[in-house]
Amino acid sequence: MFFLAFAGPTELWVLLAVVVIFFGAKKLPGLARAMGSSITQFKQGLAEEQSKPDQLGESEGDKD
Repeated sequence: MFFLAFAGPTELWVLLAVVVIFFGAKKLPGLARAMGSSITQFKQGLAEEQSKPDQLGESEGDKD
């Protein structure tokens, strides 16, 4: 994916043409929708993990 950082307009058009040929124009909206949904779920999962307290250490109630 490093090559996409330096992709110009010509390369992006070629990439788009390959995607349309490979998947077909009718499936592209569904693929884009699924990609957006998965990115949203990934971000929500990251936010949930960051909001949890650190569970690696001992909690106050576990001390004997």
